[in-house]
Amino acid sequence: MLIIGPPGSGKGTQAERISERLSVAAISTGDIFRAHVKGGTPLGVEAGKYMDAGDFVPDSVTNEMVRSRLSQDDVDNGFLLDGYPRTVAQIDYLDGVLAARELTLDVVLQLTADDEELVERLLGRARETGRSDDNEAVIRHRLDLYHEQTEAVVATYARRTILTRVDGIGAIDEVTDRVMDAIGSPGTAALVRAP
Repeated sequence: MLIIGPPGSGKGTQAERISERLSVAAISTGDIFRAHVKGGTPLGVEAGKYMDAGDFVPDSVTNEMVRSRLSQDDVDNGFLLDGYPRTVAQIDYLDGVLAARELTLDVVLQLTADDEELVERLLGRARETGRSDDNEAVIRHRLDLYHEQTEAVVATYARRTILTRVDGIGAIDEVTDRVMDAIGSPGTAALVRAP
């Protein structure tokens, strides 16, 4: 399963909740990037340059990181990817990684939200957490990038008829209930399975 949505739409929170309810691994590229930045790894130094500017980390770095993560044993019973793929080129790469493991995607969940509300959410989060990558100019830039690049991803998965849209505005529990209703009850379908 993939979860897609603009920055601040609650992807991370909902990914954790879905992961817990369905007992599948939640894989957040943002968390992986931040861990590398915090650890000062070469990958983290490279990723940090882009993150601080509000840009996406290049496909070459992101793809390799995701491929490596999807090779771990905890994804055998399913997984939920948060923050990847962001581009059509990344979809093609992910298709290849999954095909090599004889896996397919079951659902792509898109959380939707109004840009102005997202700006307010992210500015509030920046104040609470002190995240240097969340100021208004960077937030608006990230939203612009999302709309420019990720909408093609959404369209691709819509054509494959595996896209489900859910309103991401509201109380966290309400959004989770909407998500679970949209993707089906826990246990009714494996989120990633062999064809």
